[in-house]
Amino acid sequence: MLFAVLARKAYARNLQYRGSHMLHNGVSAVFGFIYASIWTGLGTDASLGDYGAQGIVGYIAFNQAILWITQFTTNGLGLEQSVRTGQIAVDLMRPVHLFYQAMSREWGQILYQFLYKFIPIYVLYIFIFSLQLPKQASVYGWTAFALVLAAYISLCTNYLIGVAALWTTESRWLYWLNYSFSMLLSGFFIPLEWLPNWLRTISQYTPYPYLLYYPTRIYMQLEQGTVVLGALLWSIGFTCVCLAVTAGVRRKLEVQGG
Repeated sequence: MLFAVLARKAYARNLQYRGSHMLHNGVSAVFGFIYASIWTGLGTDASLGDYGAQGIVGYIAFNQAILWITQFTTNGLGLEQSVRTGQIAVDLMRPVHLFYQAMSREWGQILYQFLYKFIPIYVLYIFIFSLQLPKQASVYGWTAFALVLAAYISLCTNYLIGVAALWTTESRWLYWLNYSFSMLLSGFFIPLEWLPNWLRTISQYTPYPYLLYYPTRIYMQLEQGTVVLGALLWSIGFTCVCLAVTAGVRRKLEVQGG
């Protein structure tokens, strides 16, 4: 099965850099510890709503860990570089849909980051912050489903950013623009209910809350699992857009430099 082969090769490629990625884990864990410490300090003078001092630490810890599977995907799924080198022409000639190719490779990387980044970082936080784990199996099931959909939404977004390089000189600026909006509107820096009303309203009309905010709230049992239906609708919509854009890419191919 081609999907499994491409995903497995991407996973194997990442295994070559485990030493470097351990450094990434350490830096990510430190950032999470800093954020948690800040909120712990704020919690001494405020109730912090439904979370409480310990709850907000759990919120920050889970957010920091799942960044690696819902946010830190490859810039443009590597398509911008393919456009620059001309590899995109070869990819389009293959008897496999371009979106299918890029998506399959990225799922291999997401699996790697789940095993070697998400799990080690979150296990470390469990011991450092004495985090309480959910006891209901259904919570883990809904959380896993929410994370898969979150990763897929992020994958689709980066695919669209990548193919945009066919119409622009480069699409890296779109990646950083999307990253900036996602950090603000996904509930990473601050839970969405604490944002100004106008900004919270804007966030509800974007897919960003489904990347971090809702998966974390489901895991913390502050939200019903059925909220993932919104993420499912966004996933279906993004899939249609990605397929339509790929059809346009096949009609217009401009390779930078040749």
